[in-house]
Amino acid sequence: MIRRYIASLSTNIFKRTFATAAVLALTVGSSSPKQPNTAATSGSIASSVLAQSPTSLLARNANQTKKSLSVSSCPQNDGFTEAVNFATQASNLAQSANSKQDWDEVAALWVQAVAWMQAVPPGSPRRAFAEKKVIEYMRNLVYSQQQAGATRSQASTVSFSSDLLNEQLELYLSYVAAVGPPDVLIVGSSRALQGVDPKQLKQSLAQSGSPGLKVFNFSVNGATAQVVDFQLRRLLKPDHLPQMIVWADGVRGFNSGRDDRTFNSIVDSEGSQLLAAGIRPELPSDEPNEIPLCYKFPQPCANNTFRRAQASVDQPFRGGQDAHPTLKFLSSGTGILPVASNAARYHLKAITADAGTQKAQLIPVLQPTTVAMRQVSELADLIDSNGFMAMSGRYNPNTYYRERAYVSGQYDRDYENFNLGGKQATAFNSVVAFTKARKIPLIFVNLPLTNDYLDGTRLWAEQQFRQRMDQLSRQKGFAFRDLSQRWPGRNDYFFDPSHLNRFGAIAVSRLLAADSSIIWPRPKSSRTEG
Repeated sequence: MIRRYIASLSTNIFKRTFATAAVLALTVGSSSPKQPNTAATSGSIASSVLAQSPTSLLARNANQTKKSLSVSSCPQNDGFTEAVNFATQASNLAQSANSKQDWDEVAALWVQAVAWMQAVPPGSPRRAFAEKKVIEYMRNLVYSQQQAGATRSQASTVSFSSDLLNEQLELYLSYVAAVGPPDVLIVGSSRALQGVDPKQLKQSLAQSGSPGLKVFNFSVNGATAQVVDFQLRRLLKPDHLPQMIVWADGVRGFNSGRDDRTFNSIVDSEGSQLLAAGIRPELPSDEPNEIPLCYKFPQPCANNTFRRAQASVDQPFRGGQDAHPTLKFLSSGTGILPVASNAARYHLKAITADAGTQKAQLIPVLQPTTVAMRQVSELADLIDSNGFMAMSGRYNPNTYYRERAYVSGQYDRDYENFNLGGKQATAFNSVVAFTKARKIPLIFVNLPLTNDYLDGTRLWAEQQFRQRMDQLSRQKGFAFRDLSQRWPGRNDYFFDPSHLNRFGAIAVSRLLAADSSIIWPRPKSSRTEG
């Protein structure tokens, strides 16, 4: 209800402000996107940007020694005026944008508006105002990126009847095309999707002596052992498999007595039928022949200290592990410049000096998939470039159950007809045999739960599950790590009684990286995530 209210409020604000957007842009350099024309919701994106409390994106060089430059030798552009001009163009185009290409162009204009507003010198009286405008422009950029991503190709409607599986699959294939298969792949249900942070795991592993590993979270809400078996053995090509698999979940995904609705929907989907015919979903193999578009960015005058930007000419620029989830950056003489926008990534094709400006050709290199996905759910917008869904809310039992009825384990359908044998056990054994045959180490992590969740019924099921996994790990040779009762009283680590929030996900990732008994692989590829 709250999400729908935010989305509705955002839409109404966009409607009211766009009537005077061009005038506002000319007077104060600000504008707002138009009303959404797709099913995607801007509220979650806008609110997530606000929730991050972004620090200033402008470079603070006030302490640097000032250099006097000849006006004749170094023509100057008014960064503030240039930014307002680009903001005006973005605002005007957004009013009529109705395709992915339109929204790509809107996003590119906001990128330039950010770059020029960022170029306002630290000593300028307009600097403080410019810093606020950069943050506002960033919000508009994020919105236009969302619209471009939501305006998907309608050439095909092939789906696996799971919005998040469709979204995660497309992202994973794009990830593999960009940087190659991950060294470590995380799989599991929504508990893993929210519970293991690939970026934190990579960072912690680097600090522990295993640098350079690529980590991706390919978890899907509702995934059971059957779903994971489907993903690894049927959905992915052999050359898309990782060096190591971390399966993070719990007993619910192994209860064969429950109704496995997610797997049943996948099996009945059109995508599954194509798989049965030997046709796997894939992205285009060749870069499209697009006409290069020139974009103008601020360029520092002579004797600048940021030459690294020039060194990046003609090198592919890819979104990265440590970059903003939806914006990629490049160093320049005026600070940090965003150089790519939208889920459609860009190559920095060329930079040439021209009358005190840089002209960069940004060429879209990611086109809609050959197997286009259906409209994704709002939650898919929260997934980052490495497949992780960071949830910032903190579980508070004093307020949580005011809006939700408490359901004990005795009446929880995930635990009904409890049976650790049957179809889920068969699927798990299939994954173990599959990974063993391909010499892919498998680590199963039993994720933490709260005390509130572990009532008598669920606690008994957890005990049965731990005993079984301990026994199977010794028999079949996979690693089992039990974290189920690691933080029973740390409600601040949880989003709800059984799902971790981003703080808990960070803690789990650090625990795994610090586990000296796990032998992590060496990076297989020199290509990095950024």
